[in-house]
Amino acid sequence: MKTREGAEELIVLTDVVLITCIVQRGAAEQAVQAARRAGAQGATIFYARGSGVRQKHLGVLGVTVSAEKEVIYIVAASDQADRVFDKIFTAAKLDTPGMGMIYMTPLEKMATYVPKEIIDRFVGD
Repeated sequence: MKTREGAEELIVLTDVVLITCIVQRGAAEQAVQAARRAGAQGATIFYARGSGVRQKHLGVLGVTVSAEKEVIYIVAASDQADRVFDKIFTAAKLDTPGMGMIYMTPLEKMATYVPKEIIDRFVGD
């Protein structure tokens, strides 16, 4: 965490990743609950519509894959990211064909409001 002082203090987080998970509609809440239990502070969920070669049926299994999706964004500290990622994967049943996918992207820099007690814990007085 870096601080830059000026008229207003800007807190820049540099050791974070963005976890993105795309799941079938209705499955996001369970995945987010698992992420929170693993240490994630929160999540953003939004709706999307997918398309592709497997839009109606998934291979010989005949599993119907809905085009309606939920996308989950979670920003996590790098040292917690693997644990959060694993818990989401399990909770969202991503080892099942057609259930969705998850990926993690390092963030170069992120800024948001950070409470003073958190800043003090990492930066000091």
